Amino acid sequence: MKYLCQVWFETARIRAISKEEGETLTRESIANDDRLRDSGHLVVALALREPENAVTVRVRSGDVSATDGPFAELKEHLGGFVVIEAEDMREATAIAATFPVAKYGSIEVRPAYSIKEEC
Repeated sequence: MKYLCQVWFETARIRAISKEEGETLTRESIANDDRLRDSGHLVVALALREPENAVTVRVRSGDVSATDGPFAELKEHLGGFVVIEAEDMREATAIAATFPVAKYGSIEVRPAYSIKEEC
């Protein structure tokens, strides 16, 4: 089964890490991704740019609106996501616990499915 692992950061905390600490985190994350890919658990892992780079799209009564950036001041933000394959939630949470970024934020693990396959 596939699981979505959302990487949440405390915005102020992640922005406060040193360049060296960030580079170490990146190297550790790449090594962990490679290990999970080799074991057949990693489907995809992507980091996200900071919230101020976002655009929010809404369609209401046929009208499209696009608004730059987040609407509210954020204390936490979604920093990335990883889709993994795991037998069950126990294995999925054990895999998420290996993510080096968990030292700086939290990982929300949620079962994922294809809506096309559910029809």
